[in-house]
Amino acid sequence: MLDALNDLGVESHLVVTKAALLTLSQETDLTADGLSAKATATHRLADVGASIASGSFRTLGMIVAPCSVRTMSEIATGVTSSLLTRAADVTLKERRPLVLMVRETPLHLGHLRTMTALAEMGAVIAPPLPALYARPASIQEMVDQSVGRALDLFGLDWSAVRRWDGLK
Repeated sequence: MLDALNDLGVESHLVVTKAALLTLSQETDLTADGLSAKATATHRLADVGASIASGSFRTLGMIVAPCSVRTMSEIATGVTSSLLTRAADVTLKERRPLVLMVRETPLHLGHLRTMTALAEMGAVIAPPLPALYARPASIQEMVDQSVGRALDLFGLDWSAVRRWDGLK
């Protein structure tokens, strides 16, 4: 996501949870510092006084990628115990796009009800699912497609996205 935003010349603000750092270490070769270097600005999770915690700080919206069920649930209930959930809450109250790339599965009824509540509040639930019609040749192409489709929700057109052009 950060690479795509850089490619598009879009300012990015990064907030990373402890669980996200664990996921990063297990699923990529990036370090926390390497990830932070890709963002325009990085904020500490506990810094609820950061610029992005205020509705007066103008943004296109917010993407939580990946989004854990815990983070999704905190956002849905208005819990703002961290900068991540505070910024998401502000995004919703300001009626800006909030895209949650929830990737946990399977989902139980409580998860589905939480997603419904978030959708009713204006959030978009966009699980990073592989678009097999794009015939991805690698995991990176699957990731890029999901990232690009999320960016579409902000009117941002990233060249890595393979567009559907009808049945062949």
